[in-house]
Amino acid sequence: MSTVCKNNQMNGAETLIRTLLAGGVDTCLANPGTSEIHIVAALDRIAEMHCVLCLFEGVATGAADGYARMAEKPACTLLHLGPGLANGLANLHNASRARVPIINLVGQHATYHLQHDTPLKSDVEAIARPYSKWLRTSASSSNVSRDAAEAVAAARTAPGQIATLIVPADIAWTEGSTADARPVLSKPPLPATVAVERAASMLRSGVRTAIIIAGNALYGKGLMAAGRVAAATGAKLFAPYPVTRMERGAGTVAVERIVYVLEQGIEQLKEFRQMILVGAPAPVAYFAYPGKDSTFAPPACEIHTLAKPGEDYIGALEALEAALPPHRTQLAANSAGQNAERPALPDGDITLPGLAAVVGALLPENAIVVDESMTSGRGMMAATRGAPRHDWLGNTGGSIGIGLPLAVGAAVASPARKVLCLTADGSTMYTLQALWTMAREGLDITTVVFANRDYAVLRREFSYLGVGKPGPRASGMFEIGRPDLDWVQLAKGMGVPATRITSLPEFAQALRAGFASGGPTLIEVPL
Repeated sequence: MSTVCKNNQMNGAETLIRTLLAGGVDTCLANPGTSEIHIVAALDRIAEMHCVLCLFEGVATGAADGYARMAEKPACTLLHLGPGLANGLANLHNASRARVPIINLVGQHATYHLQHDTPLKSDVEAIARPYSKWLRTSASSSNVSRDAAEAVAAARTAPGQIATLIVPADIAWTEGSTADARPVLSKPPLPATVAVERAASMLRSGVRTAIIIAGNALYGKGLMAAGRVAAATGAKLFAPYPVTRMERGAGTVAVERIVYVLEQGIEQLKEFRQMILVGAPAPVAYFAYPGKDSTFAPPACEIHTLAKPGEDYIGALEALEAALPPHRTQLAANSAGQNAERPALPDGDITLPGLAAVVGALLPENAIVVDESMTSGRGMMAATRGAPRHDWLGNTGGSIGIGLPLAVGAAVASPARKVLCLTADGSTMYTLQALWTMAREGLDITTVVFANRDYAVLRREFSYLGVGKPGPRASGMFEIGRPDLDWVQLAKGMGVPATRITSLPEFAQALRAGFASGGPTLIEVPL
């Protein structure tokens, strides 16, 4: 079937892709099927769209998340019907919590075929709805350009949203449409003047104040503005534990991440009597525990929202800065920048502090760190505080299996930067297929797998909930062994060079080699 018709008319699939490109969407993370074949054919003809094949839909959605965090614009996924979309939902949950822009393109049976109730028929809209701020099924090829443009505009609505466009197969193959629609993008609104004035009054009071910042307040202009406010007022900057992207390292504004554990979080924030929120919620525990309050803030702490999600965080911080005495808001070079003090390279046997010290000593400048290291990586942020400037990406929604896909997306978005993926053996098994995509694309990702052969966080939660010591059956639910996973063989089977280390000097050697390789490598760290 011809794609281009008279008068520059195209079929729905090509109209879709060309409209996305016109809206700045130039990367597609794909796992297509029969209902998407005409979209695949259009991608084959339109070289401007960078296509990345993923062997599992959860890799595609997680990679779209990582791409959006670093590119600050949406990629699109290409998923097969309802089951394909359902396979990607866990990482769409994480992406929705990250508040990043993503466009899901999901195929549907031809409209006239749905009546036959074939095995893959499902309610695609019902599957998409929980994680889609914008959702539409295209009704005709003549509407596809409009639908695609509105999907782009919806995804790019601040602070970032998931938009899902369902494209029936006959809409994709029908000719007679044109790619003439363009997204109408809106700027995020500034918060109300009264919100800025209240925050300024709180900071002028001299009461010990925490400012919790999220989104683009954690890097670039936003972070600098937050740093000037903190330096001028003595307030302390915090990031939520589920951090989307944080710029950190030597010379950057110091921001402390709120810890995960309830008692530790309460201790961390106990001195503050005022809390100002910029795109972040007030910190609470991930889970409820019998007889314990879930909130981290002290009972007497006044909590004020300067900027809600969807408002202009950078503008809010700059407005707050302008409301403070001008002579106090000049950021001194040594008042907010973290010192360039790397840890010394350790020697000896593998220990968690030693592993963190090696990472802190060797992390390259401008690296991207993707962290799903769970319990094994608790010391990594402290050890890398004085490393050269870098970005840190975390698991925002708590659904595990995000680490490898997030690293794929970050590397696709930032091909000139080194990516270090810190992950755990249990979570890595959820989306192991991402290693294949790393190899196929030649992505510059060094993956460190902490192989403790245990769901250690669940073992800790078992004891924390006061149900006693786990017996043999409960312990068996937390152990990842019998048989042990062989990460060197698993990685090599996916085309990624891998090594297993047995000491801290070996880890340093393997880490150096990974950063120098220019492609994907994996290091197994047995614990």
